[in-house]
Amino acid sequence: MNIPTWVWLVTVAGLSAMIMFDFYLVSRNPRKPSMRECTAWVSCYVGLAVLFGLGVTLFAGGQAGGEFFAGWVTEYSLSVDNLFVFIIIMGAFAVPKQFQQKVLSIGIVLALLMRGAFIAVGAQAVSRFDWLFYVFGAFLIYTAWKLIRHQDDDEEEFKENAVLRVVKKVLPATDSYDGARITTRVDGRKLVTPMLIVMVAIGTTDLLFALDSIPAIFGLTKEPYLVFTANAFALMGLRQLFFLIGGLLDKLVYLSKGLSVVLAFIGVKLVFEAMHHDGVSWAPEIPILLSLGIILGTLAVTTVASLIKVRKQPKHSEPESVTVSAD
Repeated sequence: MNIPTWVWLVTVAGLSAMIMFDFYLVSRNPRKPSMRECTAWVSCYVGLAVLFGLGVTLFAGGQAGGEFFAGWVTEYSLSVDNLFVFIIIMGAFAVPKQFQQKVLSIGIVLALLMRGAFIAVGAQAVSRFDWLFYVFGAFLIYTAWKLIRHQDDDEEEFKENAVLRVVKKVLPATDSYDGARITTRVDGRKLVTPMLIVMVAIGTTDLLFALDSIPAIFGLTKEPYLVFTANAFALMGLRQLFFLIGGLLDKLVYLSKGLSVVLAFIGVKLVFEAMHHDGVSWAPEIPILLSLGIILGTLAVTTVASLIKVRKQPKHSEPESVTVSAD
């Protein structure tokens, strides 16, 4: 795809406008959104992504459209899996319910900015060094294996990353929140509040998730424009999705296994494509429509199998791990 500069500018401006409008709504009335409101917004963002994908198909062809949809579905599914970690972070920092939307909005903006830089670097790297596809493929296969083997580890506790530890050491913080403020004064001394710390935790954690998701989408499309827009649409609406399915994540018991299959498949696809490019005649090129079908089919089977398993289990009280905050 040869994307003119004006298309990039219009796309970034449009996505920025939607994010700013979303943030304005949160800042104007900080509260925990209703299920009806969350459903409406998630449906709106999903609809916009579908319309965008249809537009890509219309103007750039079925190959480009299929690559966008495959990338968006994969990134969106990984984002759903990552929501459980966000729930743990919210609980660990005891974020008041009325401020959780603001935390998620700023964290998502930080993640999108950092992912944009990551995508720019990755696009330049893969265009110059073909051997990186072997590295990406091997990394995704390893990630898939690790996800199956340690799929329950992230449910035990939230582990601070290096960036968060540095921020907490460098910036003295209070023990309690001061509304939605990120800084406050105690005895004349300016301190940061836990609000800033949790925003950094959300943003940097999502960036760590990008170490898996960015190589995965580069395995489906090499076009930076499609990589960026698929990531952007996957992140948009994540705030509302957090409240919509936060209490239902425990029911998707096979989601990690399904995602491990998707990541392993993309990893193998990357290796095959690299081998084919290097002249290995028997290495197949997997069509994007087949890739999209495998991804959608795997996630559909995973979801149905999870719901069947949960329905067969005896009813019990909701675990405390799905509590997103304390007032």
